[in-house]
Amino acid sequence: MGCPCVSAVKKEGSIAVPPSRNADGPTYDLRTVSAQAEPDPTTLRVLPWLVAVGLFMEHLDISILNTAIPVIAEDMGITALSLKAVLTSYTLALAIFIPVSGWVADRYGTRRVFRSAVAVFTIGSLLCGLSTNLPMLIASRFVQGVGGSMMVPVGRIALIRAYPRSRMLAMMNYVVIPALIAPLVGPFIGGSIVHLFPWRTIFLVNIPIGLVGWWMIRRHMPDFRDTAETPLDRIGMVLFGAGIALLSYVLEVFGEHSWPPMGIAFLFATSIVLLIGYRMHARHTAHPLLYMRLFAVRTFRIPVIGGFITRLGVGGMPFLLPLLYQIGLGYSPLEAGLLTTPLAVAAIGMKIMSRGLLARYGHRQVLLWNTWLLGACIMLYALVDTRTPVSIIVLLSLLQGLFSSLQFTCMNSLTYADVDDERASEASSIASTAQQLALSFGVAVASLVAALFLDHIPQSDRSAYIGGLHHTFLVLGGFTIVSGLLFRGLRRMDGANVSHFMLRQEAVA
Repeated sequence: MGCPCVSAVKKEGSIAVPPSRNADGPTYDLRTVSAQAEPDPTTLRVLPWLVAVGLFMEHLDISILNTAIPVIAEDMGITALSLKAVLTSYTLALAIFIPVSGWVADRYGTRRVFRSAVAVFTIGSLLCGLSTNLPMLIASRFVQGVGGSMMVPVGRIALIRAYPRSRMLAMMNYVVIPALIAPLVGPFIGGSIVHLFPWRTIFLVNIPIGLVGWWMIRRHMPDFRDTAETPLDRIGMVLFGAGIALLSYVLEVFGEHSWPPMGIAFLFATSIVLLIGYRMHARHTAHPLLYMRLFAVRTFRIPVIGGFITRLGVGGMPFLLPLLYQIGLGYSPLEAGLLTTPLAVAAIGMKIMSRGLLARYGHRQVLLWNTWLLGACIMLYALVDTRTPVSIIVLLSLLQGLFSSLQFTCMNSLTYADVDDERASEASSIASTAQQLALSFGVAVASLVAALFLDHIPQSDRSAYIGGLHHTFLVLGGFTIVSGLLFRGLRRMDGANVSHFMLRQEAVA
């Protein structure tokens, strides 16, 4: 079976320029053809599935690990909250290396980078499975994060360049639906594995998936690249990477009695100085690590900043719910995993409904109302205790899946609505960096808030432990509701070229 060819056809009737070829398939030079490529039917079918491989691996790994956290903590003789470093080390690696993903993809091609990313992620999974202590597990998760930092943003770059904006919403939903199968089956797989086998086995599930994906990418993925010799902003990478790493570390250790307040304050101040230094550096360099001028585009700025703040509240839920279900309510890992399954089912269903909702109401109205509903849903978990029927917990999980899925679909599709194709790499780097930072900080914030309410409460005291988690859900839900105010800056017709809202209004008129 041969590789799919990308028809490099300029828009508005310009001359078709065929892509060059190498041993691995077609290569599309963005400098030769300035307009967006029109993919042939084979590429149209295969490319979304290739990107979904990366999403599937990443989501499967996260959902399995979240289910197994209490078991891992018990095996290592530490508290469950202490395992937040295993989660944040992964997302920290994403935040550090995602900013260079656009430059690397342009320089070396989407196929080579995406394939290498899958390989690194698979190797990291093997190392996690071989880990014998907490520091080794944290380091192995960081290796996984290095691979993950290239998988999702580079796959997104290929999709943005291969599809017109009018098809972006349908394309993103098509890609995400297979990826959502991972959190659907992940909790069940994770609960079953830790019930029947050593917990280290959970990381070995990724290996056969990674090997198959690595082979398919070489044969079927088109290669988009930019042959312009744009230099890498090494100074910016050091300033931004070091600043983000320090800030994430401060959030992780904040509140631990082993660190003196002055030491925490010094690290926090240093991280802020480094990030301010990067901002000043980016203003005076021709090719900054992150192209901040994109924030002048309203439909890019608001979903990126608003999405960052929203994810700070939502990002801690996958970490908190296993604590509530297993430690607080006493469910087994398998039972706790099954309680999160409705969330994934609802998320898949919402991907199908989201196109109609956006076409009817537009991005602004949907984001405003859905953010408030999502925050309220998080706060409702404060009503869950040992007397709560399972049916109510399932209903809450369904609601969370519906609102979360619609929220992310709206923000992700609006982000690229008015971004030029030439800036797709820069836009993907910034948006992906913001998303992963928010998820990393979300886990840290959730852990910090939970620690404030759970301090000195033994896990054996289930009633008090559940009460502390209830207060945490109220804080995170309230934070999410407040973040909805940011979306008021959107205009009624923003994102209409993606949602077809304008066409709907004209039809009604």
